[in-house]
Amino acid sequence: MLKKESLLKGTIILAAAALVARFLGLFQRIPLDYMLGNEGNIAFTNANQVYMIVLMIATAGFPSAISKMVSERYALGRPDEAQRIYRAGLLFGLIAGFVLAVALFVLAPLYGAISKEPGSVMAIRAIAPALLFFPLVAMMRGYFQGRQMMSVGGTSQIVEQFARVILGLLLGWLVLELGWGDRWAAAAITFGSVFGGIAAFAVMLRFARKLKKQDASTRKPARRMNAEASAALRPSFSSPSAKTPSGTLTNRGIYKEILSMSIPSLVTSMSINLVLLFDVMLFNRLTNNFYTMVEAKAVAADYGIKAISLAGIPPILAIALGSSIIPIISSAFSLKNMDEVRRQASMVMRIVCFTGVPVALLLAVASYSVTGLLFAGPSGSGPVAALSAAAILQITMMTSNSIIYGMGKPRLSMTHTLIGLGLKVAVSIALGPLLGIYGLIIGSAVCFIVVTMLNLRSINGIVKLQVLGARWLPYIAAVALSALAGWGAELGVLTLTSAWSNKLSYLLAAIAAAAVVGGLYVALLLILRVIRPEDVSALPRPLRGPFNKLLRVFQRAGA
Repeated sequence: MLKKESLLKGTIILAAAALVARFLGLFQRIPLDYMLGNEGNIAFTNANQVYMIVLMIATAGFPSAISKMVSERYALGRPDEAQRIYRAGLLFGLIAGFVLAVALFVLAPLYGAISKEPGSVMAIRAIAPALLFFPLVAMMRGYFQGRQMMSVGGTSQIVEQFARVILGLLLGWLVLELGWGDRWAAAAITFGSVFGGIAAFAVMLRFARKLKKQDASTRKPARRMNAEASAALRPSFSSPSAKTPSGTLTNRGIYKEILSMSIPSLVTSMSINLVLLFDVMLFNRLTNNFYTMVEAKAVAADYGIKAISLAGIPPILAIALGSSIIPIISSAFSLKNMDEVRRQASMVMRIVCFTGVPVALLLAVASYSVTGLLFAGPSGSGPVAALSAAAILQITMMTSNSIIYGMGKPRLSMTHTLIGLGLKVAVSIALGPLLGIYGLIIGSAVCFIVVTMLNLRSINGIVKLQVLGARWLPYIAAVALSALAGWGAELGVLTLTSAWSNKLSYLLAAIAAAAVVGGLYVALLLILRVIRPEDVSALPRPLRGPFNKLLRVFQRAGA
């Protein structure tokens, strides 16, 4: 039986699914560094970045809007309207996916001309058919998230990644064995996304049929919403374009309501992909005075295959929290339960501070060992470190965007995101010719921190967040000391094992850095009393016991 999940349980499910999916994606990129040359790696990166942007346009921000609207309707006793919203989303996804799949296939040569990478055209065309499936999958995931059934989307995501990675790599290997070269191999590997789309769609159909039967067997008369909640949604319900004279919600009204939320959501959700697309699409043009042609090819390949994939690991929790928190905050906000909104938003920000930051720190300080261990060599470890450090700011940006969206203020986050993207472009254009890839990464970091600060100011204008308060200084001290110690541990092990085989040296150095960063970080949070009993009580039940014991031990030691 499909059941609702709490914020923490839903977040854990989505984070676990995203972590598995991310590692599968990383598993795909590791052999690419051995299988393909620079041209093939660049083609693969470009195809995936273009595809992600087009996919977001194809869904037009509908999944988040559907999640929010479905959650509100069920909270207020209007399940029939939720079903009509779901069907309207599926219709939009079907049409938009087909139109944009054709457009992407036809316009692929234009991207090759703009980016000065004609080798990417074939890979972009190979991934285009995936748009026939993924917009529908995205709409279905949004509906299940609105019903607070996170495990459904998580399951489909894992199945999708297995099919995409395994079948794509097998097809790419076969093409290389036939001697067709890097361009054909990159296209074959990106075609794995089509297999992933088919697999994910099949999984979502299975769950949709199961939920339909379950709803039919448990359907109850809709309860009457209270007057306050009714007033909260009256503008969208009573709009003349939203309903017929008989009071039936129409597709036109649904699309009007969705688009009022989804366009801002589309801008904010595309921000990371737009930042990365800007970097890979205009890399040659912005850095041609800094690198030689050969250097530019190598740096661009390392950035796309190594830096983007590794720096994408730390934000996984923020992505999961965002998907989980939107329907929960939306339900509380629609019922004017501001205390619950404050509690949930504050808890989410604390969770990302405690858990997302150390992962980014580890990848930043141990980038040389991690890159050398996973890939053909440690080249590109500098951009890996810089982009991983910037991911700390990306995490807070993404989480605060989700909170604002759940509060029904999507235009605020859209405005803040547009300001950040404008600064990204300006800083990258100014610094790219002077600092190369690091100039582009600094531009991204400026974007992330500005959007975060603007978001937090707006959230505090609605509800006062209670994140860490007076604990910020000891928290920053714990982060800084852990990073410094982790860097020292990596450097020491690399020095001691310099005569050993490279892979073994990288492995031991990465393990040492992880142990020091992770262990010291947790210990300092407890010793400096950054983590308190109320924070431990919010953890999943299996973790509460061990953390309570550690908390007592360190508090006695510090007394």
